[in-house]
Amino acid sequence: MLRWILILTVAVAALVMALLYSQQETGPLQVSGFLEADEIRVGSRVGGRVQAVAVQEGDETEPGEVLLQLEPFDLLERQAEAQAELASLEAEFNRLQAGFREEEIRQAKARVDRSMAALEQLINGPRPEEIRAAEKEVEEARARLEVAQMDYSRIETLAARGAATTEELDQSRAQLKSSRASTAAQQERLNLLLRGTREEEIRQGRATLAEAQAEADLRVNGYRTEEIARAKAARDAARAALQALERQIEELTVRAPSRAVIDAVDLEPGDLIGAGVPALSLILTENLRVRAYVPEDALNLKLGQKVWVTVDSFPRRQFAAHISFVSRQAEFTPRNVQTPEERSKQVFRIRAMLDEGLDELRPGMAADVWLTGEPPRS
Repeated sequence: MLRWILILTVAVAALVMALLYSQQETGPLQVSGFLEADEIRVGSRVGGRVQAVAVQEGDETEPGEVLLQLEPFDLLERQAEAQAELASLEAEFNRLQAGFREEEIRQAKARVDRSMAALEQLINGPRPEEIRAAEKEVEEARARLEVAQMDYSRIETLAARGAATTEELDQSRAQLKSSRASTAAQQERLNLLLRGTREEEIRQGRATLAEAQAEADLRVNGYRTEEIARAKAARDAARAALQALERQIEELTVRAPSRAVIDAVDLEPGDLIGAGVPALSLILTENLRVRAYVPEDALNLKLGQKVWVTVDSFPRRQFAAHISFVSRQAEFTPRNVQTPEERSKQVFRIRAMLDEGLDELRPGMAADVWLTGEPPRS
């Protein structure tokens, strides 16, 4: 009897020890969440009428791939006008910056030389040769006057005797009058030469020379700095306007910003879309992650720590991931989170970035994140 009691005691002790051992043994820590990915909605800054839609829902895109094309409307004509305006202002700026041509400078210098020679001529007055020539002309005029005077006296005497006609007397009188006028004109011309150039003419000649010199200096020095700066500003403004139009034309073609999957397309050729209005929805597949919540007593995680992810769609596979975010602020446990551990009133949000399975897993799938050790294989 004592023997059976001893055997029963040993068996009970063994069962108790096995139970305690089983309670102390723990499996890998597991938290649940959902797969997430970044979603972007692309559109055009200018808007317009849809010309062509190049993708469909579910298509995979590469960076820079054309998704949508809009009609240019009047943008191409405005671009041509802006290009012509820029070319005109560019030519004007280059002209002012280059200054006057060499032929224009030589022409201005020639005007200076001509004006200077004219002024010197005015200052020097008539040459002695001109004065002597004028004196001789006065002498000749006086001689002709004397002849005309004698002819008139003779004909007048003859007319008184009846030996000359009235017509001859009138003709002689007219010749005398003409000789007197010619002699007076030649004498006045000689007097002008003897008096020299008037002061007013000299001042006018100096003003003409100064004007020609200033014009020559302007040609040599080129255009003013302010004129060049104004032309440059106009050129730059036209270039900026052209660049703005070119960017608007670029916005007519909507391209994929990165590798992604088309999530939603609700456009047809002919539809109108507004400026800055999302037109297509894309899911980025390069950054697939699991959002989950960890109890406070399991918050011994480090950034970059390797973890494993399992999903119901692939029950026999484990996908490598790493911890990329651990919240520093506690939150209340979401209702849709289930863990094999006792539910805690406060949890911390984590993010596990997938290192593999990006082409197979899909956003929205329920997933389990195994924080310690590998998940048990089914």
